[in-house]
Amino acid sequence: MTTNTPRTIAILGGTGKEGKGLAFRWAQAGHNIIIGSRTPEKALTAVEEVKGLIGKPLSITGTDNNSAAREAEIVVLTVPFSFHKEMLQAIKEDVQGKIFIDVTVPIVPPKVTRVQMPPEGSAAQQAQVILGENVRVVAAFQNISYENLLTGGKVDCDVLVAGGDKDARSQVISLVKDAGLMGIDAGPIENAVVVEGLTSILIGINKQFGVEASGIRITGISRE
Repeated sequence: MTTNTPRTIAILGGTGKEGKGLAFRWAQAGHNIIIGSRTPEKALTAVEEVKGLIGKPLSITGTDNNSAAREAEIVVLTVPFSFHKEMLQAIKEDVQGKIFIDVTVPIVPPKVTRVQMPPEGSAAQQAQVILGENVRVVAAFQNISYENLLTGGKVDCDVLVAGGDKDARSQVISLVKDAGLMGIDAGPIENAVVVEGLTSILIGINKQFGVEASGIRITGISRE
């Protein structure tokens, strides 16, 4: 169960594999999950898929992206980078005053193993520019694969958390812990360029070693 008071978390683009993986983990921890989609019917289908994985009644609902964002305390964006700007502009008014966890990675096919950042510096910085200073944008979960999230077991991978202010990062780190992972404060939003860029490197490592879910782990720190 969650180590904190249950939060209401909207996962926009939650019908994708990464979104469903986070919904699965956080619902198991006791948080209230709202899966958002451009098509509410797809959101409801994703809800049933996640409930089927868990196998017990938990608080998971589905609706359109804007409604999900309005109803939530914390908003999570898990969409391909090609939809990033469009989504941010569409939900801007619905996320004001909230913590916004951006899981997006600026991967530009076909060269997915090459780091390619937008003019703003990173996807998280692009989100901050579009959403405005009243939204605390935090980058997290870029370096963990959906395969690891959906296992439900312990994952040998750390989550770097960059952006927002220290309190926002602390709240996100608590949610990382509730997802069964270790979150590490990686500093201000400017550092998101490193966090996001690691994903392209990990994709290359996956190809090189014939694996699907390589990740990162920080050594030399206490894990108590």
